[in-house]
Amino acid sequence: MSGVFAGFSISSIKMKDFETGEVLWKHDNWDLNSLVEAHIPKSILDCKAVSREIHFCSVNEISSLSLLQKVKLQGKVIEEWSFEFGFVIPNSNNTWEQVIYAAKPEEMLPAEILSGNITIETIFYQSQEPIHTSSVRVFYD
Repeated sequence: MSGVFAGFSISSIKMKDFETGEVLWKHDNWDLNSLVEAHIPKSILDCKAVSREIHFCSVNEISSLSLLQKVKLQGKVIEEWSFEFGFVIPNSNNTWEQVIYAAKPEEMLPAEILSGNITIETIFYQSQEPIHTSSVRVFYD
């Protein structure tokens, strides 16, 4: 890899109940283009909002960092969200928190249907150029 790619890494991602701050899941030391298996308490589906906290570093300046998150059920995209971070200082360690609001309870699929069938793909971009992709297969315990 060259340019921005070589200097961008994610040290950890954690998911928290936005209202209480309780950490529901955390994963450290991400590999580029990896698939991670996440075992998350099914109580996360009862949260009104979930906070995702990403710790990352960049050796290089990134003029416009953003991400696109795709939620896939058995490979089919059922939700998409995009988030903008903006400018990233070279040789910096950063924390980026996004808040994801839940659908109405009557619109939520049960954990039994979702567990093992949901994959969350997150693509990080420098402007329009993808620089990092990771995927998480979610199991609700």
